[in-house]
Amino acid sequence: MTINSNNKTTETVKNLADNQTLGQIIDKLKSFKWVDLTHTFGPESPRFPAFAKPKFNTIFTHDDGFFVKEFTFPGQFGTHIDPPVHFDAHRDKYVEDISLKQLVLPLIVIDKSAAAKKDPDSSLTVEDIKVWEKKYGKIPEKSFVALRTDWGKRWPSQEKSENKDSKGQDHYPGWDLDALKFIYEQRNVTANGHETFDTDTAIKQENGLVGEYYVLSHGHYQVELLDNLDLVPATGAYIFISVPKAEKAPGFPVRAFAIIPK
Repeated sequence: MTINSNNKTTETVKNLADNQTLGQIIDKLKSFKWVDLTHTFGPESPRFPAFAKPKFNTIFTHDDGFFVKEFTFPGQFGTHIDPPVHFDAHRDKYVEDISLKQLVLPLIVIDKSAAAKKDPDSSLTVEDIKVWEKKYGKIPEKSFVALRTDWGKRWPSQEKSENKDSKGQDHYPGWDLDALKFIYEQRNVTANGHETFDTDTAIKQENGLVGEYYVLSHGHYQVELLDNLDLVPATGAYIFISVPKAEKAPGFPVRAFAIIPK
């Protein structure tokens, strides 16, 4: 009995020490800079043109004793996550199947905003990535690579987000397929993200969303319509992605944020 008691005491002391250490870690994280990478969205927010207008209806008020709203919107709305099953019927991986540890990753930000400002049809290339690596070092494995174009500053305008020409063609930047293959096959990253509706540059979508299909069909996920990437350094931050655990969801809005060490 004495041995058991001593063992329990030792285990209790160890647990208290572990909890104190975890508390210190959390306090340290809270002392860093936090950046919200998520757009606030509502019924009038930009949306993929094929989707119906969302509805945000009040179904109970404080006069009823509590305030409740009912929300109707597609999973791919606002800043959102795309799991593999979104594009690949052979990939039985929904939002709920992405592990928690895969939603906390080193954040790499590649800035293509100057090029996108001059030419909205520009794409991130392998050469762009190699130039970035010469300055900041090799992209680490198991990281999240975000493409900064400052397109998020066009929110909440549907018109500015689509950037249509007189013929109705959208113009917004994106990823080259070869650039996606490079970060996943040569750098072994976990996920990617961007500020636009799609992974692929709008002008290059005549053959479909080949870049997005590549990402998802290879078992990766992505986050679209990110915000505030201009407030995050090229390297050194971590991205945290919080998402509801909706059953069999092929996509869902997220609350993504970055923590930046001082």
